[in-house]
Amino acid sequence: MAYFVTGATGFIGRFLVPKLLARGKPVYVLVRKASVKKLATLRKEWGADERQVIAVPGDITEPGLGVGEADVRRLKGKVEHMFHLAAIYDLKAGAEEQQAANIEGTRHAVAFAKAVAAGHFHHVSSIAAAGLYDGVFREDMFEEAEDLDHPYFRTKHDSEGIVRRECTRPWRVYRPGFVVGHSKTGFIDKIDGPYYFFKTIQKLRSMLPPWMPTIGIEGGRLNIVPVDYVVDALDHIAHKRGLDGKCFHLTDPEPYRVGEVLNIFARAGHAPQMTMRVNARLFGFIPAPIIYGLASLAPVKRAIKVVLTDLGIPRDVFGFINWPTRYDNRETAKALKGSGISVPALESYAPKLWDYWERNLDPDLFIDHTLSGHVKGKVVVVTGGSSGIGQATALKLAEAGAKVVIVARDQEKLDATRREIEAAGGKCFTYSCDLTDMAAIDALAKAILADHGGVDYLINNAGRSIRRAVLNSLDRFHDFERTMQLNYYGAVRLILAFLPKMVERKHGHIINISSIGVLSRAPRFSAYVASKAALDAFTECAASEFLDKGINTTNINMPLVRTPMIAPTKIYENMPTLSPEEAAGLVVEAIVHKPVRIATRLGIFAAVCHAIAPKLTQVLLNSAFNMFPDSAAARGKKPGEQAPLTAEQIAFAQLTQGIHW
Repeated sequence: MAYFVTGATGFIGRFLVPKLLARGKPVYVLVRKASVKKLATLRKEWGADERQVIAVPGDITEPGLGVGEADVRRLKGKVEHMFHLAAIYDLKAGAEEQQAANIEGTRHAVAFAKAVAAGHFHHVSSIAAAGLYDGVFREDMFEEAEDLDHPYFRTKHDSEGIVRRECTRPWRVYRPGFVVGHSKTGFIDKIDGPYYFFKTIQKLRSMLPPWMPTIGIEGGRLNIVPVDYVVDALDHIAHKRGLDGKCFHLTDPEPYRVGEVLNIFARAGHAPQMTMRVNARLFGFIPAPIIYGLASLAPVKRAIKVVLTDLGIPRDVFGFINWPTRYDNRETAKALKGSGISVPALESYAPKLWDYWERNLDPDLFIDHTLSGHVKGKVVVVTGGSSGIGQATALKLAEAGAKVVIVARDQEKLDATRREIEAAGGKCFTYSCDLTDMAAIDALAKAILADHGGVDYLINNAGRSIRRAVLNSLDRFHDFERTMQLNYYGAVRLILAFLPKMVERKHGHIINISSIGVLSRAPRFSAYVASKAALDAFTECAASEFLDKGINTTNINMPLVRTPMIAPTKIYENMPTLSPEEAAGLVVEAIVHKPVRIATRLGIFAAVCHAIAPKLTQVLLNSAFNMFPDSAAARGKKPGEQAPLTAEQIAFAQLTQGIHW
């Protein structure tokens, strides 16, 4: 006697087949042409040869499973157990595709079981067969299913109905919950179910410290089970006598609410906990016509699409947040009694699932993360490219194969940087320009466009910083003028000069080196922060105008970097700073990922504090203002030897790492 399995190369099948092989009988598997290579790989994984795992060519969408007459004759009377696993388990799949695989595929499988006189027919269905039944759905319930409008629910329900009505062989039906990865290894084969929210959790982790409470959503209970439990239970129940004609819920008897599930995975991913959770049912008071009316507006539809695409979440998923169904599994518990098979707690294996996803299935892994993949052969303009962040960025870009155009006032320093780049085999072009002179900027842009035909990336890095308290600036209005002239007007003038060609080519990326000060609003930097904030605001306003023209923008709220610009402030010698090379790494991140903003967690936290507790934040900043001294120059005195930082100052600087004080 032998086994016959459809969907053997699928997620559940790859774990069920070795369980069946352990019983010492050959396993015949239905294989499409497209899965032949996959089966060969799985044979090696299972430690089986072609006599133990025998391929039977066919396709569930064809009558008789597309199995040839010779194979049907060969198998007739030999199949003791037929497991029908092949189906579409995907909310994103189209209705026609699900109809063909789930409904017609099951009908063909039932007919095949009859043709080969299978001893038992085991149909793996899903809890989706119950639809969105409001209440407890028992294992002996079927016709009572409700809300089957979604094609996934409907096809799962109808395919189970085919087994119940049309199968002439002894049958058993199994309804697993949301099947996730292996509880021991974390293995998963695709992003589905709760995995859709992993990217959101990951983004929260990157933006906020793990101890910061956040607002989440609450809803119904999600019945999650690991694939190894499903396979162990399926294998055990299938081989037990006297259970034909029954249905078994392979579910967790103690399911978790949506908010609990998200927090379990947030802990696994070291992300902030969603401490305050809003129950999604609260939105039920909004009349449906209003919701549908708003959702049908073109700007709203586009915004929803962009957000969900960025997070990798299918729109249909949100329709199931308030999952209303609980699943009674008394028949399953009775069948498994004494076997030692039970559903492990989600907390015990969530870290394994997260780790496997992040190492193997995170969509970011499939992006070209190499800088050369983005800039090779491209024209990249870097202002302030002869020293500091600009020079370190230019070196990285040239190494990656970009045509680097560096701009600064000092031609000697430009030439020195060019020679360094060329010595390493890179391409570098230099242009001397005073970026506070609007006419000079116009001439610069005209020359670059004439020489290179266009600009792919513009990195506005050149800048001026002034550290001086407002009360020490009462007679120094020129400080505000000159920082604005370079940091804002100069950068905007250059953007406006290059923008028409970018729009014409439908390609371009503008990257501004801004400051963490825009988020933290630290004292003594009113002139500098105001100029950087102006550039941030201009870019963010303008970006929405040309987003659909193929042009990206990124503002980098750079923390304190050890460059010549901060050298005059001696207390920075004892403060934690980034190196220019580390800062250049943030520019690389901007080029590769094209985010709207790059900021440190502390910077984002500071911005949040300003938003939710502005007065308290001002008190803290005032304390910091009084803690750190003005420079001698800012006090109108001759530069002298700087007193060393106190232990309190050093501790505070470490705690607020990256902020300019």
